[in-house]
Amino acid sequence: MSSILTNTSAMVALQTMKGITSNLNKTQSDISTGKNVASAKDNAAVWAISKVMESDVKGFKGISDSLALGGSTIAVARKAAETVTDLLTEVKGKIIAAQEENVDRGKIQTDIEQLTGQIASVVGAAQFNGLNMIDGSSTEAVNILSSLSRDSTGNVTAGQIVIERQSLSVTTPVSAQAFGTGTLTDNDTAEAYLNSTGATGTLFDGTAYQADGSDFETIADGASNTITIGQVAAGISYEVRLGEVAVNVVGGGSSLGSRTFQYVASAEDGTAEVAKNLASQINAFFGAATEAGLGYSATVSSTNPNQITITNGAAGGTVNTSMTLGLRATTGGTPGAAASGSGLGALSNIDVTTDTGATGALASIEGLIQTGIDAAAAFGSSQKRIEIQSDFVSSLTDSLKTGIGALVDTDMEEASARLQALQVQQQLATQALSIANQQPQSLLSLFR
Repeated sequence: MSSILTNTSAMVALQTMKGITSNLNKTQSDISTGKNVASAKDNAAVWAISKVMESDVKGFKGISDSLALGGSTIAVARKAAETVTDLLTEVKGKIIAAQEENVDRGKIQTDIEQLTGQIASVVGAAQFNGLNMIDGSSTEAVNILSSLSRDSTGNVTAGQIVIERQSLSVTTPVSAQAFGTGTLTDNDTAEAYLNSTGATGTLFDGTAYQADGSDFETIADGASNTITIGQVAAGISYEVRLGEVAVNVVGGGSSLGSRTFQYVASAEDGTAEVAKNLASQINAFFGAATEAGLGYSATVSSTNPNQITITNGAAGGTVNTSMTLGLRATTGGTPGAAASGSGLGALSNIDVTTDTGATGALASIEGLIQTGIDAAAAFGSSQKRIEIQSDFVSSLTDSLKTGIGALVDTDMEEASARLQALQVQQQLATQALSIANQQPQSLLSLFR
């Protein structure tokens, strides 16, 4: 049945054309925006996922900024720690020079004080954006935002890289030890703390211990002597004095000299700790101020760690003679405060103007240098970790962007082909609608 009121063909052609036009508009929108899913109505599930991922991308951009700031802060601290370590090495050179005979220790002390001032300047300037990691102003760790973690339920937690501060302050007070002046009551009491065997002579004269250390034993050329730390009590002061040692002279050669080594025991010390510290001082002096070929040494026994064997190993040497050894133990000493946690505060206690001060400085500078090395190493490790995390975050951000693109971006090749096809379909639909609209005209012929 044909009707001039209802043109079914035109209706079908019109609906077809509307569908093609809608698809064509969508394709043109995809091409112009570059997105296949531009809003929630395009694909609600995919759009929601993409928005969550986009928020993560923005979060990781903030993390990248945090890592960059943290990395710069740690880089400044690391460089400062390395510079301080180099300056401490220069201080060590000055202290070693003070071990020699016939040197102006006053001028050397001035140089050390100037280097200490330079260290303080470096530490004070080692800040980035107001944060100084090495000046000892705080012990709180610094947290650097490093990651975001999202679990299956959508909960987000922030990850942190924790950077421990390293104190290299030269102003933190560290009390120096004070050698005791109290005299032990008698020979037996003194020998209970400190005695020696294996050499000729006596350290203790009769029943009265010689507090001035005037009684010396002799260690012959090529011989050795064993010192025993018999017992320990807080405040007991131990002294070893070596004489007739071939000490280097400025400009070359050597001269026979003497050196005193002291240690005041704390309540935490045992006999092994006292022996180890004294041996360390003696060996540091031998290494810095005597020729290696002379064979001087101080060895702590592996079986009896409270015993020190001092060897005058220069048999046949042209400058060496018998070495003299004096021991002294006193009461009333004050142990030096532990430098741990005090940065480089012990630098202020270094005084090479005396024999005892010079040998004590030689022992303490090694610990200070190690403090600087440890700080630089710690910052270096942290900086490397930050760089690795920064690279990872950058790569992760790129991967997230790629994933978002795969979800919502338009496939331009496919869109181009689809646009061409829809344009052809639109032309055909227009032609079909035109034909359908002409069909009622044919009914007029029936009424002629």
